[in-house]
Order: sequence, then C-alpha cells, then structure tokens
Amino acid sequence: MSFISPTLGTLSLEEMVRNIAAFINEDPQAKYKVVIGTDSHTGSLSTLFVTALIIHRLGKGARFYYQKRSMRKMTDLRHRIYLETELSLKLIDSLKACGLFFVLSEWPIEVHIDIGKQGETRQLIQEVVGWVTSVGYVAKIKPESYGASSVADKFTS
Repeated sequence: MSFISPTLGTLSLEEMVRNIAAFINEDPQAKYKVVIGTDSHTGSLSTLFVTALIIHRLGKGARFYYQKRSMRKMTDLRHRIYLETELSLKLIDSLKACGLFFVLSEWPIEVHIDIGKQGETRQLIQEVVGWVTSVGYVAKIKPESYGASSVADKFTS
C-alpha cells in the first residue's frame, strides 16, 4: 500500500505514519483534524479511485497524502459512491493498525463524501452519511467535503 506526498514523493503506509507523527510532534499542543475523502473517475476502460488523507493543524497549515487505485470500469453511480466511502473507512482502519490510534482517538475524524444536495447523489445522503456516523466518524458532504471533492478529485485525471 503506497501513498504519494506532494513534497516527499511515494511513501509506504509506515513511512506516511512516521511523517504524520513527526508533523504532530513539531507542535504537539496544537489542535488537529483528520480528513479522509475518496473520489473516482470512470474512463473508457477502468475507474480510478483516489483517497486523500489530510492532517490539518488548525490555523497553522496541513499536510496531505493520497493513494490511487485503478479498478474495473464502474458505471453504477450508487456502487461507486459506496466503494468510495468504503475505501475511506478502510484507510482509517489501516492507520489505526499502523499505530496512529492515539492520534485518531484524540482528534475529530471527518470522512468527506463526494455527494451533495444537488444532482443524482442526493438520494444517497441519508444512507451513506448514516453509515459513516454509525461507525463513529463525522460525515461531510458537498460543499463541505473538500477532502473528496477538491483534494482527491484533483488527482483523478
């Protein structure tokens, strides 16, 4: 499982966790927010999923990392939204398993979902937001879901 840091290049999960820990140790008294969001783009042959992880030091900057996965072409929007959400939740589980549990238990974790009150995805809001909140995280939808609709979206092409 590898991630890309715009400043450091390709990192393993363990390297990314160490980099996040170093970022937090630079200012351990600061308040932080963890944002995870996934977006996808379906091309002619496959669907590309990009999951972004943002560690926001409130009022003092942020770091972000992203992961790309190419899967078989998916044209069903509902299925794609569910898979985007599942990939975001799986990343949280991976981070916890890699030793970031202390961070993830102290600060709010927001799962940014690429759905909103406009367009086809509005019918999915209640069930997808319900899923994320039922497992203990804060769910954000458009226009507040910048982790998915801006950061991850930037790398889907």
